[in-house]
Amino acid sequence: MADLSSAHLEAFLEMMSAERGSAGNTLTSYRSDLEDALAFLSGSRTSLLAATSDDLRGYLADISARGFAASSQARRLSALRQFYRFLYTEGLRGDDPTGVLDSPKKPLALPKSLSVDHVTALLDGAKKEAEQATDDPGEHLLRLRRLALLEMLYATGMRVSELVSLPASVATQDDDRFLIIRGKGNKERLVPLSVTARQALADYVARRLRLEEAEGIPAPAFLFPSRSASGHLPRQVFARELKDLAWRCGLDARSLSPHILRHAFASHLLQNGADLRVVQELLGHSDISTTQIYTHILEERLQKLVGDHHPLAKQG
Repeated sequence: MADLSSAHLEAFLEMMSAERGSAGNTLTSYRSDLEDALAFLSGSRTSLLAATSDDLRGYLADISARGFAASSQARRLSALRQFYRFLYTEGLRGDDPTGVLDSPKKPLALPKSLSVDHVTALLDGAKKEAEQATDDPGEHLLRLRRLALLEMLYATGMRVSELVSLPASVATQDDDRFLIIRGKGNKERLVPLSVTARQALADYVARRLRLEEAEGIPAPAFLFPSRSASGHLPRQVFARELKDLAWRCGLDARSLSPHILRHAFASHLLQNGADLRVVQELLGHSDISTTQIYTHILEERLQKLVGDHHPLAKQG
């Protein structure tokens, strides 16, 4: 029974990869979540294929008792929903046992962000370091790369995984004012590049090409190449460089990450009048509900707008 469930699990993952274009990390998460459910159900003498709604409620109660956060419980339930939808579509089950299950309530978590002043301090610090004289060509390239990464991240709000895996062809495209980003599910979106981001990118690429030519290094496949297994700069390396830069700029680096800069991009756009739908498109969110985590910023702006300009707001 467990072997049969395992076979269906493999078929589900193959479908998610081939038809849905799910990323490797997503597939790994699905596998981990569903194998955990399979292990629990096997201990209850049933299987994923034969599980009832009550069996799955028991599993959700079990992971709750194990201390899983509501967000993690919701992710496990989402994986189960996808799996049973697949079984139903393939005619392997005549029902969906997850259809009557309620999602765990997740508390609203407002994204942490950086002030405009803090982002400016980071960018100014990276630019100052990139302009400092050094006799080490490799060190100079690293400084130019750091500045380009920061400028591009704050200009576009890209996910850090999207940023570090940009193809080298980005540097030779006809229109340098925009980037075409391939995001989750292989979906493409167009994002603009600021003047400072374009300049930082041009300076970095020019320096990198000179070094590659001098050392006879073949043209890389990625914009930010590395000797890592992936061939591009690991996101963990950039995250570490960002923290180190923050310390040098006198900022608290403990909670700073590239993802926080993505939040800063969205927050600062909304604070300055951008439409929520536009921010959704730029961030690559498939559902507006994901972007609505930022609505507190819109509410604050609207309250200030009414308070400052409504003729009756200051009476009483």
